Amino acid sequence: MTAIPYALTARHKGFNRAEIVDQNFTEFVQLWQGEVHAPQGDHAPVLPGSTLDAQGFRELLESQLISRHLDLMARVLRVQNKVFYTIGSSGHEGNAMVARLTRHTDPAFLHYRSGGFMAERFRKLPGMDPVMDSALSFAASMEDPASGGRHKVWGSKPLWVLPQTSTIASHLPKALGTAIAIEQARRIGHALPIPDDSITVCSFGDASSNHATAQTAFNAAAWTAYQKLPAPVLYVCEDNGIGISVKTPNGWVANNFRHRADLDYFFADGLDLATGYAQVQAAVEHCRRTRRPTFLHLRTTRVMGHAGTDFEIEWRSVEELFAVEASDPLLRSAEIALASGLYTRESLLALYEATRKRCFEAAEDADRRPRLSTLAEVMKPLAPYTPAAVKAEAQRTDYHERRVAAFGGEDKLPEKQPPRHLAIQIGQALHDVMAKYPESLLFGEDVAQKGGVYTVTKGLHKAFKNSRVFNTLLDETIILGLAQGYANMGMLPIPEIQYLAYFHNACDQIRGEAASLQFFSNDQYRNPIVMRVASLGYQKGFGGHFHNDNSIAALRDIPGLVVGCPSRGDDAANMLRTLTALAKVDGRVCAFLEPIALYMTKDLYEAGDGQWQFEYPAPGEAMTLGEGRVYNEGANDLVVFTFGNGVPMALRAARTIEAELGWKVRVIDLRWLAPLNDAFIAEQARSAQRIIVLDEGRRSAGVGEGIITAIVEGGSGATPLQRVVGADTYTPLAGAALLVLPGEADVVAAARKLA
Repeated sequence: MTAIPYALTARHKGFNRAEIVDQNFTEFVQLWQGEVHAPQGDHAPVLPGSTLDAQGFRELLESQLISRHLDLMARVLRVQNKVFYTIGSSGHEGNAMVARLTRHTDPAFLHYRSGGFMAERFRKLPGMDPVMDSALSFAASMEDPASGGRHKVWGSKPLWVLPQTSTIASHLPKALGTAIAIEQARRIGHALPIPDDSITVCSFGDASSNHATAQTAFNAAAWTAYQKLPAPVLYVCEDNGIGISVKTPNGWVANNFRHRADLDYFFADGLDLATGYAQVQAAVEHCRRTRRPTFLHLRTTRVMGHAGTDFEIEWRSVEELFAVEASDPLLRSAEIALASGLYTRESLLALYEATRKRCFEAAEDADRRPRLSTLAEVMKPLAPYTPAAVKAEAQRTDYHERRVAAFGGEDKLPEKQPPRHLAIQIGQALHDVMAKYPESLLFGEDVAQKGGVYTVTKGLHKAFKNSRVFNTLLDETIILGLAQGYANMGMLPIPEIQYLAYFHNACDQIRGEAASLQFFSNDQYRNPIVMRVASLGYQKGFGGHFHNDNSIAALRDIPGLVVGCPSRGDDAANMLRTLTALAKVDGRVCAFLEPIALYMTKDLYEAGDGQWQFEYPAPGEAMTLGEGRVYNEGANDLVVFTFGNGVPMALRAARTIEAELGWKVRVIDLRWLAPLNDAFIAEQARSAQRIIVLDEGRRSAGVGEGIITAIVEGGSGATPLQRVVGADTYTPLAGAALLVLPGEADVVAAARKLA
C-alpha cells in the first residue's frame, strides 16, 4: 500500500484523531500516483490474482464507507447529545467480508466493532437500510428496529443477528450452543427456523480471547469436535493488537490458537479486501462443509481509539498513532479502487462525501424520532406475561399416548401411584414435560445414565434416549450456553446445574445474556429456558458451603427471571408445568430451585408418619405464577411467611407454639420467589396479629427483605414482626452448619419474643 506521507499526519498531531483519520482518506486519494489497471468487467478479479470480483469489491467498499461514516457521525453528534454511543468499528471494516461470504440465515453473535459486517449483511435482503437503522440505534430512538431504543446494539431479526451487549466474550458459549443446536435438531426431528446447513458466526476481539468465558467456549468446541460431534461455529477473532490500552503481545493470538487440536485455524488479512477475501472464504467454506468449530484469525487495526472518550494522544506516542493510522484498511481499499480503474479520484471522493451526507442526514432524522419516555415503555419487553395463555398451555393434556409411552404403561402413570416424596415427583413431572414437548432437552452433569447425583432424573435417559437426555462436560458456563443455543433454535432446554453454588460460576450466562435477550431485542428474540438447580441447605452437615448454598439473592437480582422453589412434590409438578408454559408462551427464562434436603423427606412430625408425601397431580392441573399455599387458613394469632425448607420447619414449630402459647398459627408457603406476589403477601399479612418471616437465605441477602417490604407497603407495617434468617456467612461443614441456618427452635424463640 502506498504510505501516507509523514507530513499529512505530522502537522495534525494536536488535533482530534477522528478528524485526522477522515482527512487522511481524502488526502491519500488526492495524492495517489499508482498504476491503473484497465477494468475487466463486474465479474473479473478486482486485481490480478484476487478471488474478489469487481462487483463484490464495489459493494464491500460501500459497506466499509457506511461503517466509517457512522463512526465519524457519532463522534460529531455525541457532543450535541444526538448520539449516545461512540465505540466504533474503524479499522475493523474488513469484517464486511465475513458478512458477504456467510448467509443472512447464519445466526450471528457480533463484536461491537461490526459496522462493516452489518452494512454488508443488509444487502442480503431487499428494502433494508443499514444507515437509517444504525442511526436510530445510535440515537436511542424507540423506532430502532433492533432494541427499540434500549441500547446501541448490532442486531436484526430478519438478518438473524441476535442483539449483543457483550464486551468480554460472554456471547461465545451461546454461539457454540446455537451451532450444536443446528445439528441436534436433526437428531430429535425438530424443524429448524433456518436451513439445516447453517453455521453460527461469532466475532470478538483479541483481548477478549483471553477471557475465561472465551476459553471455556473454545475448550467445549474442541471437546465436542474431539468426539466427532458436529459443531459448525465460526469464531472470528478480530485482532487489532490492543484491548482499550493493554497491548496484545505480537503474535500471541496466532501462537495461542494455530495449533489447538480440534479448533481449525485460518488466518485472513482484514486490512486488504483483495487478499483477505479468499482467506475468509476458505474458513467459511471449511466450517460449512466439515461442520467443525473453526477459528478465523482476522487481522484488523483500531483507528480513532476505543471510543469517543478515549484520547489516545494522552497515553500513546504520536509516532505510534501515525503508524496505526497508516494501516487504516480504508486506505488500502482506496488504493484498490483506484488501481483497479473502478474509480477515479473524483468519483471515489464523491462516493466518500455522499456516504457522509447520507449518514448525517439519517442521524438528524433519527434525532427527531421519539425516545423512550416512560418506565412502562422501557420495561415492556423485559418480562412478558400472558396469564390466560400460560394457564391454557400448562393445563394442556393432548399428549396422553406419549405420556403412556414415557412412563411405560397406563398402569404406571404417576397419578395412579401412591403418594411420593419430592425427588420422585420431580422426576415424574420431568417425564411428563418431556412427553408433552418433543422439542425439550434435559442435560447437565450426571443427569443421564446415573440419573443425577440425587437420582432425580432417574429413568429419563431410558425413556427419551441420548438424543434428548444427555451428560455434558463439567462446565456450568457451557451448560447454560448450550441452553441458550437450543432455545435460539426453537427447542425447550431444561439444563441442570448440580448445586446452587455452582451456578455462581456461570451467573452471567443468565444475568447478562439469557435474561437480557428479550429486553435488548425489544422482544423479537426469545430464549425460553427452565434451569433446574439443586439448592439450599440443611443437609445435616454434609458437603459444606458448596452443597448448602443459600445465596438466593443472586437470582432474585436478575431482571425478568422467574424463580420458583417448591417444598413438596405435588407443588413441584404443578410448578414445572407452569414454568414450561411460561417458557413456551412468553419466552421466559426460569430458575427452579429444588431443596436438596427435602428431596427424600417423607415424614413431617414423626418418623414414619409419611405426611410429607403427596399424590401426583393429574394432567390438567397447574399453578398460577405467584400463587402461594396457605396452611391452617383463618389462624390469625401468628402468620409465618416462608418457602422451601422453611415450610415443614414452620409447621413443626407451629405445633410447639400452639402448645406453649395457645396461638393458632398460619403458615404461608410463597413457592414463587421472583417475582414475589406482593399483593398475596399483603393480603395474608392484614389479618395477622403477629408475623414471622422465616428465610433460610442470609440476613443481608435473602428473600425476607422483599417479604417485609411487601408487608409494610401493603399497610401492615405496625403489626409486630420478627425475622428468622440465616447468618451472613458461608455454611461450614458438619454440625456447625446448623449454627448458621435458622431452625425450629429459632422460630419458637421468635414467637416468644412476639408474646
